[in-house]
Amino acid sequence: MAIKQAEYLRYDAVGLAELIRRGEVSPHEVCTAAIERAEAVNGRLNAICQPRFEEALAQTATVNGALAGVPFLLKDVGQEQAGIPCTYGSRAYTRYVPDQDSEFVCRSRDAGLVFLGRTATPEFGLKAVTESSLWGVTRNPWDVDLTPGGSSGGAAAAVAAGIVPVAGANDGGGSIRIPAAYTGLFGLKPSRGRISAGPHAAERWTGASCDHVVSRTVRDSAAMLDILAGPAPGDPFRIPPPPRPFTDLLQQAPGPLRVAMFTESPYGTAVDSHCIEAVETTARRLEDLGHHVEWARPQFDGQALARCYLGLYFGEVSAMIQRAEETFGARKDDFELETRLIGMLGKSLPLPDYVRLRQTWNDFGRALGRFFQKFDLYLCPTTGQMPARIGETDLPTGRRSAVNLMLALKAGRLAHKSGLVDKMALESLARTPFTQLANLTGTPAMSVPLHWTAGGLPVGVHFGADHGQEALLLSLAGQLEEASPWFAHYERL
Repeated sequence: MAIKQAEYLRYDAVGLAELIRRGEVSPHEVCTAAIERAEAVNGRLNAICQPRFEEALAQTATVNGALAGVPFLLKDVGQEQAGIPCTYGSRAYTRYVPDQDSEFVCRSRDAGLVFLGRTATPEFGLKAVTESSLWGVTRNPWDVDLTPGGSSGGAAAAVAAGIVPVAGANDGGGSIRIPAAYTGLFGLKPSRGRISAGPHAAERWTGASCDHVVSRTVRDSAAMLDILAGPAPGDPFRIPPPPRPFTDLLQQAPGPLRVAMFTESPYGTAVDSHCIEAVETTARRLEDLGHHVEWARPQFDGQALARCYLGLYFGEVSAMIQRAEETFGARKDDFELETRLIGMLGKSLPLPDYVRLRQTWNDFGRALGRFFQKFDLYLCPTTGQMPARIGETDLPTGRRSAVNLMLALKAGRLAHKSGLVDKMALESLARTPFTQLANLTGTPAMSVPLHWTAGGLPVGVHFGADHGQEALLLSLAGQLEEASPWFAHYERL
């Protein structure tokens, strides 16, 4: 029988796979329902930038695996498919057509997932909003005047709107967790090395970035981690696998945990009262579940972390610009203004300075290691501010003129010496100051949709754990999901 829209929206990925496995509905019928949903809502959201609906319907004829027949979307940053453009949200990369699939795509296909297309992202995945000159503006299903966050904003908008139950995402500074927080989803960033970046990279963003998904249920994220985790030939290192599948470990109660909570921004920037309230409410819920919660935070230099994170931006962006120019013939107008500025700052950053910034990551890792000798987890806001209005983070006219002048004068070295970089660091990260620590330390972290404002907007809370402790995070998330279910609490548009 055909699956109706209302029924399709009632199931997560694991549930849909079970329906298909029992023969109650076919992969083709499920795919058709997903396409109908996409056609109904994507015009308002602009979540899918490269729809491939005909190919998806054809794929349903041959699917097998743990999630056979479940509709899925890939992010247009990484997650490369052979023969299909991977644009990184940039006009400069529209001519980039990979010649082989990424491990992420291979493993997703082997699990039977059906690819409906690719989701929108800001240029190079650089922003916590999903607005680009190439793909336009992506909107939040909860309020279309607001951003869904970034850089996995297209993925989050698609899942939150019910187009697919789970979608590919990646996270180099919060790009899974930020949009999950803004759209009422669950988002887990795995440990460095848990999911292979191969074969196109050994480590993305020198180890700061990793792939996974955004989902409406914890068990979907656990199932996807079982599918995606594990090394590939040539990977730089391996993480010991869990003793049993993550989906099994998810069902175990975590036991009493020592949880440290904090709500102050590591950069000293303002934190919205809704974000603070979400953490404090969650802390009380944890105590009701038998966990010990106290005020404490990892001790590290927040401004140094911000500088290190911006140094990563500078180096990666300048390298991507150079690759596009040399390989695809890109011109300066193919890049957005802010991207060009970041690229110039990368070119003008002395190599010894870049190396010293990268070596400083060790300070944050050691500080977090000492912290986890006393605590099992930390709890804090996922974001420092509620989602920005569409266009709110655009450069004002005066700042654009100043940037254009700097580019014309090639004043990169002057910008580094003038203190502008420190100012940029705070302005860039003020809205989302809590997520970068897990990226630089390679530790797992998650955003959990446990709070909603009086006006009905979701507010995520953020948990971080020691390296390799995804099972602990998933177990706690499953306990919280059971105590305070959120699956039915989403925006149907």
